[in-house]
Amino acid sequence: PTHAGCRVFARFCRDFPYTARTLVAPSRGCQMFTMVRYFIKTAICFLIAGLTLGTILMIRRELFGRYAAGPLLSAHTHAVLLGFGLYLIMGVALWMFPKPAKDDRRYSPGRIKTVYWLLTPATAVRFIAEIVRAGVDSHWVRWVVVIAGMIQFAAIALYFYTMWGRVRSVGSHLREAKGERF
Repeated sequence: PTHAGCRVFARFCRDFPYTARTLVAPSRGCQMFTMVRYFIKTAICFLIAGLTLGTILMIRRELFGRYAAGPLLSAHTHAVLLGFGLYLIMGVALWMFPKPAKDDRRYSPGRIKTVYWLLTPATAVRFIAEIVRAGVDSHWVRWVVVIAGMIQFAAIALYFYTMWGRVRSVGSHLREAKGERF
């Protein structure tokens, strides 16, 4: 079953064949896979968390003159930029990039699941630990932030290692050879 937005998009693509060839992988159409939905819905959850914290910080600053501590700014930044921005990019890339080549040994759906299940708890833990650290400056909270950050780094590196082979041209080199620029 397809989503209503996909049907509208498919109609748009049918009317503009060039767009259909360049934006949608013909073999997959508009189907959105489970891990893609996980990344995108998690992105929305982190956006809500980041905007909530940002709103609280803004109210405290503007109405009460209480400026945010560094860890609170870090928590807000990680929720919005990494939790929302990067998750959204990762989900859309997973969805829209060309299928892995048959000889691609790097790409594996299992690796993508591993990335998700490493990155999501690490980002959530870091978000919460940064908030806690703003009020409780203990050594163990600092270690939690550092370990969560290292897991985030490893998971993001694994994602790009896994996706590297999918970052390739699919026909654009032929159009460029004919003089088309985009």
